[in-house]
Amino acid sequence: MVDRTCQILIVEDNAADVRPLKEAFRESDAPHQLHTVQDGDDALDFVFRRKKYANKPRPDLILLDINLPGKNGHEILSTVKSDPTLMRIPVLMLTSSASPVDVEKAYDHHANAYLQKPGELMDYFNLIAQIDQFWLHVVKLPPVRL
Repeated sequence: MVDRTCQILIVEDNAADVRPLKEAFRESDAPHQLHTVQDGDDALDFVFRRKKYANKPRPDLILLDINLPGKNGHEILSTVKSDPTLMRIPVLMLTSSASPVDVEKAYDHHANAYLQKPGELMDYFNLIAQIDQFWLHVVKLPPVRL
């Protein structure tokens, strides 16, 4: 249950996957703001508020693809979950990979969920609606650490 504007970071290099995410989140009545980055290095700069992201808010929720330019999603997840100022941020792996190795690796690095991207657009919208309902309406997110 969000009692403030929820800052959501989408880490995805494929614009075709970002578009339905943004459209689906537009349907949410929970106060939120979406931020997107297209590679692993920018994702880390965003969460650590470095360089061109120095004035950006810390995310309350991260949707993270695995296959990215620069650092991959597993590396980002491991870095976020090992940092005391970031480790409480829920990270949802949102990827096309169904590999059991990727699933295990994600949970070994403390992903909060592993979600496979659906192939059909309507299924994609349904998945995002479920993420919205659970993470923005049901869950009590931790306060942001600066």
